[in-house]
Amino acid sequence: MKLDQPSPEGANSEECAARVMETVPLVMRFIRAEMRAHKAAFLSIPQLRSLAFINRNPGASLSDLAEHLGVTSATASATIERLVQRELVQRIHHPQERRRIVLNLTPEGKSLLQQSSDQTRACIADLLEGLSDEEISHVEQGLTLLKNVFEQTEFNNKNSGVRSQNSALNSVQPMNE
Repeated sequence: MKLDQPSPEGANSEECAARVMETVPLVMRFIRAEMRAHKAAFLSIPQLRSLAFINRNPGASLSDLAEHLGVTSATASATIERLVQRELVQRIHHPQERRRIVLNLTPEGKSLLQQSSDQTRACIADLLEGLSDEEISHVEQGLTLLKNVFEQTEFNNKNSGVRSQNSALNSVQPMNE
């Protein structure tokens, strides 16, 4: 297998952006395939993405999820309905806004997502075993830089997106299914 090499003179931001856009989809396809190959094989990619989103954003609304998935609220609602029926997600009425629904993972949903993540992480670690310690260090440094850059965009988007609902959700009741 022929491995790409970084340019010896270094890349500018345009070349680096092109490499990010080329690399991230490859990594995401691998992660999605591995996530589904394990305990979550019975879930669709949108269902897995929904579980991961709700795990990162407990108390998210249906419209938050729809925006994340890039689908209509009706499509997100159908996805959530299937996850509720499988007892992986719990829909709850918002305590102050009765018409608003908030979403949380059930213990079963958290466990399934955790098991699938752990197994996928192990597969990625196996792939990285072929790299030298120095190469692993370079990958780690690059990923840390990339994460820091993109966390800033996430922070800026959160100011207008998902709001933390944790304190308000302490007194909510599950919806009748």
